[in-house]
Amino acid sequence: MSIEIAGAQAPQVQGKFLGILVCWLLGNGSLFAWNSMLTIEDYYVALFPDYHPTRVLTLVYQPFAFGITCIMTYYEAKMNTRGRNLAGFSLFFIGSFALIILDIATKGHGGLGVFVGVCIISAIFGAADANCQGALVGDLSLMCPEFIQSFLAGLAASGVLTSALRLTTKASFEGTKDGLRIGAILFFSVTCLFELVCLLLYAFVFPKLPIVKYYRSKAAAEGSKTVASDLAAAGLSTEQQGQVEEDPQMQKRLSTKELLMENIDYALNIYLIYVLTLSIFPGFLSEDTGSHSLGTWYALVLIAMYNVWDIIGRYVPLIECLKLTSRRGMTAATLARFLLVPAFYFTAKYGDQAYMIFLTSFLGLTNGYLTVCVLTEAPRGYKGPEQNALGNVLVVCLLGGIFSGVVLDWLWLIGKGW
Repeated sequence: MSIEIAGAQAPQVQGKFLGILVCWLLGNGSLFAWNSMLTIEDYYVALFPDYHPTRVLTLVYQPFAFGITCIMTYYEAKMNTRGRNLAGFSLFFIGSFALIILDIATKGHGGLGVFVGVCIISAIFGAADANCQGALVGDLSLMCPEFIQSFLAGLAASGVLTSALRLTTKASFEGTKDGLRIGAILFFSVTCLFELVCLLLYAFVFPKLPIVKYYRSKAAAEGSKTVASDLAAAGLSTEQQGQVEEDPQMQKRLSTKELLMENIDYALNIYLIYVLTLSIFPGFLSEDTGSHSLGTWYALVLIAMYNVWDIIGRYVPLIECLKLTSRRGMTAATLARFLLVPAFYFTAKYGDQAYMIFLTSFLGLTNGYLTVCVLTEAPRGYKGPEQNALGNVLVVCLLGGIFSGVVLDWLWLIGKGW
């Protein structure tokens, strides 16, 4: 039976460049608020010196991000992708605005009550991440590879932009009274505006791009139900769904479990990549690297270097000859990264800041490079609904790795009295 795909007459590349740009911005928005909270760690350390805010906020954030993503991945075939993304960006906006209100209401004073409030907002960011990241990776997995690469580069770029913005605000207000606080409020004001822009881009611009309508229509023709709301928002009917439901062959797809078993190496790789990264970044880099000539700038410089090289690593696979496509090669590279653990330990104990900056840069470079290699190679060869499901599964593994890494990061504190 032939099925007419709405929008199939449009060129597959029409609107591609704008789509890549929007994906990059959406990637930024998916982590901008959380990276903002991490990047002003110097303010929170000064405000809550007894509570290890960098580690605790991450530990609060991750269970919500991981747990909600697991639930949504289990029901992904019936989930409304558009609803998930709009809810996610709305929560990012609301949470960022709430941080400003909380700081103004308490006049920049610390204390346990205020810290609990910040932790609640961190949990909101985790819920927002669970909505956005899983939904967008799944959605973009059924489109051209350039879209998901651009989205992943945008995730890393959010770290670079927040680091640059934080360094600017710190330098601008460092010599003034309440300089840290003023810089933090300005920081989250920019974050609020940016999250609102992302919300509007996803709601009104992205679904109407011809190339996006083409891929979503194609996925709907292959039995996907997750794209129905996005197609409706783009003004396309889904009359072909009636034909799909009448043809059992069009609804046949691998189950989530089958997809996981076929791609268990990709799943383990993305998990281990983030277990290692988050066991070092940001907690270890913020608190356990000793005192150096850069003073209070040292942790900010390390985090900025990680973020810069992370985004560079995410663009390296665009050079075809440098892209790692071998499944065994990805596994070997992922396992080899664990040599960084003793390297960081001995550098923190005996090395100077130049060696630590180099190791941090290498950590970021390999993190970004391997992330893109895994997430662009894994969906190849599957139908639209299967690509969406696999994208969600890999995000669960990624967030599981982040959560595990955050927990393991506390091991650096053994023998330090806490």
